[in-house]
Amino acid sequence: MTPKILTRREIEDRESALLAPYGMKSGDSRGRVYPEEEHPYRSAYQRDKDRIIYSTAFRRLEYKTQVFVNHEGDYYRTRLTHTLEVAQISRTIAQALKLNEELVEAIALAHDLGHTPFGHSGEDALEELMKDHGGFDHNSHGLRVVDLLEERYPSFPGLNLTAEVRRGIIRHSSPFDLKRMGTDNIQGANLLEIQVVNMADEIAYDNHDLDDGLKSGLLNEDDMSGCPLWSDTAKKLDFSCPGISKQIQRSQMVRNLINIQVSDVIQNSLERIDSFGIRSVNDLEKLNEPVIVFSPEMDEKRSPMRDVLMNKLYKHYRVVRMSNKATRFLKSLFNVYLDDTRQLPPQAQEEIPKRGKYRVVCDYMAGMTDRYALDQYKKFFEPYERV
Repeated sequence: MTPKILTRREIEDRESALLAPYGMKSGDSRGRVYPEEEHPYRSAYQRDKDRIIYSTAFRRLEYKTQVFVNHEGDYYRTRLTHTLEVAQISRTIAQALKLNEELVEAIALAHDLGHTPFGHSGEDALEELMKDHGGFDHNSHGLRVVDLLEERYPSFPGLNLTAEVRRGIIRHSSPFDLKRMGTDNIQGANLLEIQVVNMADEIAYDNHDLDDGLKSGLLNEDDMSGCPLWSDTAKKLDFSCPGISKQIQRSQMVRNLINIQVSDVIQNSLERIDSFGIRSVNDLEKLNEPVIVFSPEMDEKRSPMRDVLMNKLYKHYRVVRMSNKATRFLKSLFNVYLDDTRQLPPQAQEEIPKRGKYRVVCDYMAGMTDRYALDQYKKFFEPYERV
């Protein structure tokens, strides 16, 4: 008997049978801006995920800063490794809650496509430079990337992603994303899948920044002594066996911290789904608050740990110096390009009549990796550097 392939229709039927009634089914997608023929054996969200992975913007995440600039060491997280970690945590939560894992993963893989080089300092620099010229924030820019700036198809600009993934990009939020620009005019409820990625992002960067901070020596375990979540976790782990290195101890601590927080989100979210009486995707439109959140007890336990990250790591003098140096780099480069746009690549110059020189320079700068921005800076400002 000849084996048969699993068709898209069968995948959609499987989703209807296995996902919770409030999970977003790919067969119910609001579709794409530019209509396309459906694929015979891939769901709409599988196709979105593949398009994101093959995009130029996704590849560039490898050399974009998370906390530590790339050349500070190759063992620290980058935007790419962070993105993969968010995707993994997102799928775990989505699977437990019977939500759409493919949609969650697609949103997670795309959530940082709009980030600048040099992390949030780069975003702050471009936001300041663009404040009188349409503004800048990485969520809105992420949507520009997938809707306009990626050039891969002959029939339409961008990646032509589904409405749900596009909404996931523009609605992405974290404690660093308190200020929004642009208009959120993409139809659809604030899906639980979007909320899952927001929480997974928070869990990933808190715990993995903690890991990198300890690894770098900018944080130490004494800094964590006043954090109940850290102390409670340490008490549950047995490090008495001989030969357990500090690296293994740190890895086990971070691993268990993540597991505790993920488990809390899953359990608390299930209770909230029940208490809100959510029985369909449409029920989410009636809510003015998120459903996928930590319990109040976990929020309280996490707060001191996040204070340590903010005050001891993100405000550490070395991190501040890196951030300020990056801001100077980007502002200098921006003004060089703005003063004479003939220094931009020809393809960027061609876009100036349509988008204006400020937006073209901003788009070009936002797409740079840390490494490329540093190389360009040297070419413009070091007299003996070849241009």
